[in-house]
Amino acid sequence: MDRGTKAPAPGRGGDEASGSGPAPAVPALPAGEVFAALGTSRRGLSAAQARAGLERYGANELPRAGRRTVWRQLAAQFTDLFAVVLIVASGITFLAYALQEPRNAGTVQLAVAILGVVVLNAAIGFAQEYSAERTAQALEAMVPHTCRVLRDGERLELPARDVVPGDLVTLEAGDAVPADCRVVEAHELAVNNAPLTGESDAVGRTADPVAGGPPLEARNCVFMGTDVVAGSGRAVVYASGAATEFGRIYRLAAAAPRQKTPLQLQVASMARRVAGAALAIGALMFAVRLPTGQSAVTLFVFALGVMVALVPEGLPATLSVSLSIGVRRMARRHALIKQLLAVEALGSTTVVCTDKTGTLTQAEMTVTQVWAGGAPHPVSGVGYEPSGEVADAAPVRELLRVAGLCCDARLVPPAGPREHWRVLGDTTEGALLVVAAKAGLDRGAQEAAAPRVTEFPFDPDRKLMTTVHRTGEGYLACVKGAPGELLARCTGVERDGRREPLTGAVRAAAVAAGDELASQGLRVLAVARRALDGPRPAREEAESALTLLGLVGMLDPPRPEVTDAVTACRRAGIRVVMVTGDHPLTGEAVARRVGIVRRPDPVVVTGARLDTMDDEALDSLLAEPSELLLCRVAPEHKMRVVTAFQRRGEVVAVTGDGANDAPALKHADIGVAMGASGTDVAREAASMVLLDDSFASIAAAVRLGRAVYQNIRKFLVYLFSHNIGELVPILAATFAGFPLVPISAVQILAIDLGSDVLPALALGAEPPESDVMDRPPRSRHERLFSAAVVGRILFLGGIQAACVSAVFFWHIGSSGIPFDDFTEDTLAYQEAVTMVQAGIVLSQFFNALTVRTDRQSILTAGLLTNPALLAAGGFGVALMAAISYLPPLQAVFNTAPLDATDWAVLTGLGTLPLLADEARKGWLRRRAGHRKGDPR
Repeated sequence: MDRGTKAPAPGRGGDEASGSGPAPAVPALPAGEVFAALGTSRRGLSAAQARAGLERYGANELPRAGRRTVWRQLAAQFTDLFAVVLIVASGITFLAYALQEPRNAGTVQLAVAILGVVVLNAAIGFAQEYSAERTAQALEAMVPHTCRVLRDGERLELPARDVVPGDLVTLEAGDAVPADCRVVEAHELAVNNAPLTGESDAVGRTADPVAGGPPLEARNCVFMGTDVVAGSGRAVVYASGAATEFGRIYRLAAAAPRQKTPLQLQVASMARRVAGAALAIGALMFAVRLPTGQSAVTLFVFALGVMVALVPEGLPATLSVSLSIGVRRMARRHALIKQLLAVEALGSTTVVCTDKTGTLTQAEMTVTQVWAGGAPHPVSGVGYEPSGEVADAAPVRELLRVAGLCCDARLVPPAGPREHWRVLGDTTEGALLVVAAKAGLDRGAQEAAAPRVTEFPFDPDRKLMTTVHRTGEGYLACVKGAPGELLARCTGVERDGRREPLTGAVRAAAVAAGDELASQGLRVLAVARRALDGPRPAREEAESALTLLGLVGMLDPPRPEVTDAVTACRRAGIRVVMVTGDHPLTGEAVARRVGIVRRPDPVVVTGARLDTMDDEALDSLLAEPSELLLCRVAPEHKMRVVTAFQRRGEVVAVTGDGANDAPALKHADIGVAMGASGTDVAREAASMVLLDDSFASIAAAVRLGRAVYQNIRKFLVYLFSHNIGELVPILAATFAGFPLVPISAVQILAIDLGSDVLPALALGAEPPESDVMDRPPRSRHERLFSAAVVGRILFLGGIQAACVSAVFFWHIGSSGIPFDDFTEDTLAYQEAVTMVQAGIVLSQFFNALTVRTDRQSILTAGLLTNPALLAAGGFGVALMAAISYLPPLQAVFNTAPLDATDWAVLTGLGTLPLLADEARKGWLRRRAGHRKGDPR
């Protein structure tokens, strides 16, 4: 039996264990009776019950999608178009050998060599795909998928896979629902059931019993795979793993084929064009040489040689290696790539819309100032360890008591000597709990004296959170939130323990104090309270006629590595826009610290101003080359800004961590979710996950993304330029009337095996060029085979072709033998074809060095900085020497020994592509330098 479906969940029949929904009694029961029906209590399961449940029901995870077997993965490598073409060519060559009279051993050697190339590339491609799959699985395991449950009355954060039926789950906005649950407590709880129903509108949930009906229509149930978009609540798990509604649908969708990315489509299109061109040119050569009187079989084998010369057999393997290495390098820089599309898009990113908290900053809030009674109270100590003190704490204890009661987070002390204090929950609330402890307040005692009876969770529209508590005097509303929104609801202020009217002067003083704290880069919260008559007030009542207690200013220090990363993005032509829900002064202070803002007059736009702007006005705003900060914005504002940037043709990367960020993350060209602090919903919507939440990892991923695309182009130039060097001598000999080929098909395959595949693999692992972040982003419409790439292929390939063609005809001409008298056994011919093959090999050795960089001199990059490339090139030269000197290989390739003079001439000619390309790079660098000096 699959894991997660070991036994029917409580309240289910055997059929319902496969995901048919809760037994009718569960939705129909009153909330208080659900606990007994599902074998739990209001304190949640005990540790022993949880262990027994895990053993009985299995892990709360869906069955793995059907993966291809190893043999099917290996077989798939032979379905690539290039592989199919070569397999067919090999089969035809075997057939030609069978039809030849007399039979030529070279023909069967060619057929075997073609198959050898196919097998080698398949082995490399399979190894890389298998390794990349294992790497992806390991990286996915690094991304936390957790939920909060009550066990033995204690709130715990557990891996979602450890949840079992009977667990009491706490739900808040941004959470992914870990399993199918019956709601037993709801505070304006709303969920998005789109993954199950296709309806994207949020639907409210209730703890009240409902009549029977389809499971998905039970308004007191929440389901695995959906997410909480508003409010909070508690729910009891009744089904886990494959027994959930989502598990049933997941099994249907798991086998859906994976869509190809634009890069894969470009490569496939290129493969079709190249294969078509190879077949056409091979047929043309067959037709041109047919009047020479040679047998049709011999000419057919010759045409196959032309075709093989044009097919870049090593391309599929090198493409797999380059992408696999890129993903691994990004993983080492804490960027988990979920979609290959992200690798491609990263190289052309032009705009990054980044959050502030946790991405630019350390997300470790520390309260440094408390303002109450018209006076500031500095706070000492940093981090979440409750050590330090509040200056003159007596006047601010009530403020800190109310703030502490209005928190869901929990401080977790270190469990070992190497661990630190941490916060379970919101970091802002963690900072409030720490400062309350510094003022001598015991949270446990305060909560016991004033237990919470209801709450109104924070949402981005109100920018407030309210909790209601029962006290000895009655009921108390504790409210915290953004100063502007909270001050608008205050009618009084507390001074010296007494409530006084909130006059205009006092209100102005509070606003000025908040602005002063924000200008110091502090995040500012206001705290207020109100006495109530009953435990269940309307939200409007609980959040009106409040008494202001004061302000709290907390610092989230910038990450030390972010400043350099922002500078690198600026150099790379990438615009960095801060998008934050914080106060404009706080946002500007942090932006200046990390280098996003340098000028004295940045453009600061609030969410309220965005609401007044139409699309035309927003487009005009974004078109200005100014430093832009978007503050006090809601997630829908972020979505609108992303869309506006894309209208202008920008390639946009967006960071997000909350459930409400999911639309923007999906809509962006690159959605970047936070791996450590983000919600499951955000991580699911994103194409890239930052395992360390740092903006510096985005900049590093952009750099590596550019390198991946550059490396793909490098080995395209390398592979196709030498194909020109192989094809042109054959064409030249044909039109010159020479009866034999300057290089045979089996020699071409030897070059492909010895001088193509391994160096191309090494080029795929080439590290980024030092100036890769000094160049503007490439256009999103730029093709893989751009004019510059094709031009460089023709440039390098033309030099190589001219050199080896000249060597061949020089050696043939210097022999004094008429063309018609040459046979395959003529020594001068054997020496000439050996020089052509060796010339291509040596030229490719130097060609590999020069294509390592686009603009930078190879001397600057360092000749020895890619030892794998040197080793691969050395192997090719050694193989060529063996083909020239070893009699068994001479018999196979029809070659002859070369003397030292021959090698010296070929080496000198081989350096010409490198020297010519160095001159081209120097011209490009000088032109770029002149452009930088131009006034703009």
